[in-house]
Amino acid sequence: MSILAWIIVGLIAGWLAGIVMRGGGYGLLGNIVVGIVGALIGGFLASALFDVELTGINLTTILIALLGSIVLIALLRLFGGGRRTV
Repeated sequence: MSILAWIIVGLIAGWLAGIVMRGGGYGLLGNIVVGIVGALIGGFLASALFDVELTGINLTTILIALLGSIVLIALLRLFGGGRRTV
């Protein structure tokens, strides 16, 4: 996929993951980054486990990127620490 396609898929997946996971959010740029990294994680896992190849901007690519983004957000929240109130 081209860089522009990764950015578009990342934007969509990051935005959807922000809605699904609810919380403070990462802003527009943060959602794009989380979406792109999530797309890479999801693409790697999909190709390794299910032998799926990501090509172009389509529903399968967006769903895999969304799942990767959700996993990434969950890991960031789990290991990120964040602010805690007593």
